[in-house]
Amino acid sequence: MSTTVETPKPAAARPRRPRPQVMSVTPAAMERVKALIDGRGKPTAGIRIGVRSKGCSGLSYTLEFADTQQPMDEVVEAGGIKILIDPKASLFLIGTEMDYAEEKLKSGFVFKNPNEKGRCGCGESFHV
Repeated sequence: MSTTVETPKPAAARPRRPRPQVMSVTPAAMERVKALIDGRGKPTAGIRIGVRSKGCSGLSYTLEFADTQQPMDEVVEAGGIKILIDPKASLFLIGTEMDYAEEKLKSGFVFKNPNEKGRCGCGESFHV
């Protein structure tokens, strides 16, 4: 006498939701990044954004030219440019908007980060 054992079929995998971008980039920031890359004069993969320990509040944003894209970089593509996000900074930057502002006495990139709990008085650093 022979018995047949049926193996259960695996459940159908649910389709994955598209993963949201870590951060968004305003048109003003895209134009400024593009101008910086064009003015560099050598091949560039994009701009790398990171976070490091610095300042009164503990953390500071970093920006640097990236010659190559690293395997673990988060990539935000906008307006023909690549913003590469250091994997160690991803958790600090979720939901952040990167903008570029020009005022009478200063100009620079501005990060509107919903994860920030506070900033130091000079605006150099933040904490989450």
